[in-house]
Amino acid sequence: MRRDIIKELKQYFDIKELVCPHTYEKFGERSWQFFDSEFLENLLILRRDVLKVPLSCNDWSKGGQFSQRGFRCNICQLVKSKTLNNQIYLSAHCNGAGADFSSSKMSAKQMRELIKENQHLFTVSIRVEKDVSWLHFDVYDSGGDKYTEFAG
Repeated sequence: MRRDIIKELKQYFDIKELVCPHTYEKFGERSWQFFDSEFLENLLILRRDVLKVPLSCNDWSKGGQFSQRGFRCNICQLVKSKTLNNQIYLSAHCNGAGADFSSSKMSAKQMRELIKENQHLFTVSIRVEKDVSWLHFDVYDSGGDKYTEFAG
C-alpha cells in the first residue's frame, strides 16, 4: 500500500520538492523512505481529494529560495538554529510527518478552511499552523480533535 501511495504522489510531487538538498544529495529517490506512512497517505488525500490544486513545497532544485519546507535533516540551518543551547526540537518536518505548502490557486487561509470542512476525509488526526501565510500540514496527534490548529 505504501508503494502505491508513493507512486500516486509522484503524479503531484517530485521527491526533490519534499526533502532538503542534503537528504536528496545523499539518498536521491530513496528519500521517500524518511516519510511517515500516515503523512504520505494523508498528503495524497490533501492534494488529490481536498485541495485539488497544485501545491509547492521546496523549490531549491529549480533555483528557488525554499529548501527546508519539507523534510529537514540534522544539518539543515533551521534545525541547527533551533537546537542551539541543547534546546529540544521535535518538529514534524524532522520526523517525516509534516511539511509547508503554498499554492498560486488559493491562499493558505482558504486551504485551511477547506481542510477543516473536509477533515472527515483524512485517515488520522491532522494539524495545521494558524495565522501564517503558508499551509503547514502534519499528522501529529495532539490528543485533541481530528483537526487541530496550532500557533507556531
